[in-house]
This record gives sequence, C-alpha cells and structure tokens, in this order.
Amino acid sequence: MKETTQTNLPTFPVELYGHSLKYEIECMLKIFLPATKFVFSYETASLLRSAEQGAFLQLKQGKQFTWFFCVLRYQGKYRRCAAKLPKCTPEENKQICEYQFSRMLFTLLQEMTGIEVPWGLLTGIRPVRKAFSMMEESGESLDAVMEQLRTVYLVSPEKLSLLRKTAEVQLPLLRQTPKRSVGFYISIPFCPTRCSYCSFVSHSIAQAKHLMPEYIRLLCRELEIWGDIIQKLQVTVDTIYFGGGTPTSISAEALEQLLQTVVRVFDCSKVREFCVEAGRPDTITREKLEALKRYGVDRISVNPQTMEDAVLQQIGRKHTSAQIAEAFQLAREVGFTNINMDLIAGLPHDTPEGFHRTLEKVLALNPDSITVHTLTLKRAATLFSDRQAQIGNPVREMVRDSIALLPEYGYQPYYMYRQKNTIDNQENVGYARAGKESYYNMLIMDESQSIFGAGCAASTKIVEPDCGRITRIHNYKFPYEYIRQFDQLMEKKQQVLEIYQRMEAAEQN
Repeated sequence: MKETTQTNLPTFPVELYGHSLKYEIECMLKIFLPATKFVFSYETASLLRSAEQGAFLQLKQGKQFTWFFCVLRYQGKYRRCAAKLPKCTPEENKQICEYQFSRMLFTLLQEMTGIEVPWGLLTGIRPVRKAFSMMEESGESLDAVMEQLRTVYLVSPEKLSLLRKTAEVQLPLLRQTPKRSVGFYISIPFCPTRCSYCSFVSHSIAQAKHLMPEYIRLLCRELEIWGDIIQKLQVTVDTIYFGGGTPTSISAEALEQLLQTVVRVFDCSKVREFCVEAGRPDTITREKLEALKRYGVDRISVNPQTMEDAVLQQIGRKHTSAQIAEAFQLAREVGFTNINMDLIAGLPHDTPEGFHRTLEKVLALNPDSITVHTLTLKRAATLFSDRQAQIGNPVREMVRDSIALLPEYGYQPYYMYRQKNTIDNQENVGYARAGKESYYNMLIMDESQSIFGAGCAASTKIVEPDCGRITRIHNYKFPYEYIRQFDQLMEKKQQVLEIYQRMEAAEQN
C-alpha cells in the first residue's frame, strides 16, 4: 500500500543549494501543497535552468552578508525572490536561516496558490508554549508577544484571538503545579475495532484477546516497579491518565485489577486529577463505571467523534449516536461530574451542516468539557492512503463553527496543540467550563512537568527544569513485544533514577 500511495501522489522536486535545511522547508511546502511527494536533492542547481515545477532554495555566503535565494515554478507560474542578512551560517544560526527560507516560501506560495494560512509561519505543535517561551525569554507581556506573532510569524487575527484566550486560561492554572510532582500515563492498547482515522497503537479485542491477561498482569507489575521508583525519588503523583486504545475495552475484572494496583502502589491523596478515557460507548457498562468511581477516578471521556450515524459507519464505529447519549447519561447516573467529549472536525462524508448538528447534540448533553480535534492523516491510519480525497475538505468552516459556538455555552479554550498532516493546517483545542480543565492535558503540552509512562507504546518524559533538557524513554510499541521483552524493558527504568540523581546533584551545586 505504501508503494502505491507514493506512486499515485504528484511529485514536486526541491533543490537545496549551500545548505541542508530540509525540515522547516518541507513543513511549509506541505501546508500549501498537501498530498504531494517532495523529492529533495542537494547542490545540483538544475532548477535555475529548467523545470516544469519545483523549488530551488540557495544559501550563499558573502564577505559581510548571507544571501538567500528562492525560485518557485508551479502550475505554469514562476516567482523568485532574494534576501540578505548579516552574515550567519546554518550551523550557528539555524533558526534564523530556517525562518528566512520559511518566510520567503510562505510569501511566494501564498501569492501563487491563493491559499490563506491562518497560522502563518508557525509550524510547531505547541502554539501556546511558543507564546510562553517568548514571554520567558524576552520578559515581555502577552500583548507584546501577540504582536510579534502577528508581525513576525504572520499569524491571523482569528488564530491570535484563540491563542490568547487559551493562554489566559492556562497560565494561572500552570502556576499551581506542585513542585517535585509528576504526571502518570497508563496505556491500554485495545479497542473494539480500529477507526479509519486512528494512528495509535491499538489492537481489536478479537485480535488481541489472548494477549490481554498476560498484558494486564505485567502492566500491574510495571506499576509496582514505578511505585518503588516514585518512593525513592520522593516525588508526588499529580495526575493519573488512562489512555489507549480504549481503556474500557478490557473486562470489568481486568479494569478493577489495574485500579486496585494503582491505589495500592501510589499515594493518591495528592492526586489532583484521575482521568480515564472511557472512550467508545460500546465499551461502557455500569459495572465498569462503578469500578472507576469506587477507586477515585474523577474525570472520564465519552468520545463520540461525531453524532452523525452515517459518519460513524464510515469511520468504522460499530455503535450509534443514541448509544453515545445513553452512555453519557449512565456516567452521570453513576455520579461523574467531570465528563469530556471528543469530536473530530473533517471526518470523511461529514459536512459543515452535519458537524453543526453534532455540536448541538453534544451541547444538549451538557458535558463539562469538549475537545475539538481536526482530522489528521497519519501514516499508520487507514485514511492516509486516501489523503488526496481530503483536498477541499470543508474543515475550516467546521472549526470556525466550534470557535464561535462553544464560548456561547460557557466553554473556554484551555489547551491547544497541532499535528503534522492535519487537514487545512488547523489545530486541536480543548474547551472547558471553569474548574473543569484537565491538568494532564495542559501539562503534557506545556512540557513543564515530567510524565512517567507504563504499558506498551507509553513513553516517559523527564523534564529538567534548570536546563530545559527533556529526556524521553520509550516502552516497546506492541503488546507482544512488551510481553516478550518485559524484563529488558524494566531495566531501562534505571535511566530514570540516574537522571534524577544528576538533577539533584545540579541543584546542590
């Protein structure tokens, strides 16, 4: 399938001369030319002579200045531009050089294609973190940073407003983070079926049923090992998050086994948030919800993605919108007062009208928070091979609908992130009523707190606050690897102790 996918895509040659700054250049090209295969070459300069379409980007060093040249040919149009800066090199001034090429490409591509790019030159996945970093580095106010994002990074007024509102909600909540605290993520990589848009490591229950008992047993053992490490480090568990997959796809007995282990090995008295993605309504039962409630889970997600039954069928869901409403009401009956619902804008066969109906139906249920994702086409997802069909997806209209409608019902944006290959270069935003924001969601995007991970495909992210260094330690990706190489995997936990020892030594010095 991958070979066919690559063959069917239109190709666009890109020649880099005098540098190898491929990453940001490719990110910018993908925004304007989605579903395109970019073929990079170096030091040939053939596009200066002839080519039907393509890009040529040259960096040339002079005595006093560094020169940047950009040539574009696309759909019969030809454009070129040049710029100079005080002498800088890609080795010593990488960000400056990347920015200059990105801005030149942005200007030419916007003129040639007529496409408006609301996020401007921002290609990173954490716009709010970018704003906070700019404030920390410059000592300037949020107002001043917003102006820089407008003039330097060319972010549109619409996205600046969304970013500002998110930052204003998030900043005071982030300041409440306890010192020497960590978040904890537990991976349950099983689902009833695999959705067409999904790129997570998840296995259908039918496919992986024989692995579940051993996986749960070893996951409990890993939690015990983590409990010992946390005691040695004398850190506080601040948040606990069960993700997947769909955590409620396992049996009530297995779920209770995991929950018992969590409350036994961790001191949960200081946990500010204990969240479980109940996810799909066809996995939610009263027995499971009562077990979650009994062991202190105080936030769950019931994730419809859409309330349009025809769209649910298209993406591979085996339940109806009526079942979503029933599962939500059941969670309320059991006593959950903090329920999130996830939606995806831009799903196949959805329309702006259909997405608006979804918003209205979800709002009628009155959840405590609503997360609006934008369809993202990742390589591991079934939809990736059909990404050319997503050109022209009306997702922008859907996203704008959510931005306008949700605040009218008391929901404010509190966290945001972006992903590669997202349709129309849009974003994912969590909206919540005051006091119902997810600390875990904010902190994982802010990257200011370490997060320990257990289970297959989970990763441990250790943040060293003094130097800003982030170390990631990954678990094996698939359940059978996790089971087969469990002992070797547990040996990697020694790295966590070593990093914290180094951090403590640095503090004492």
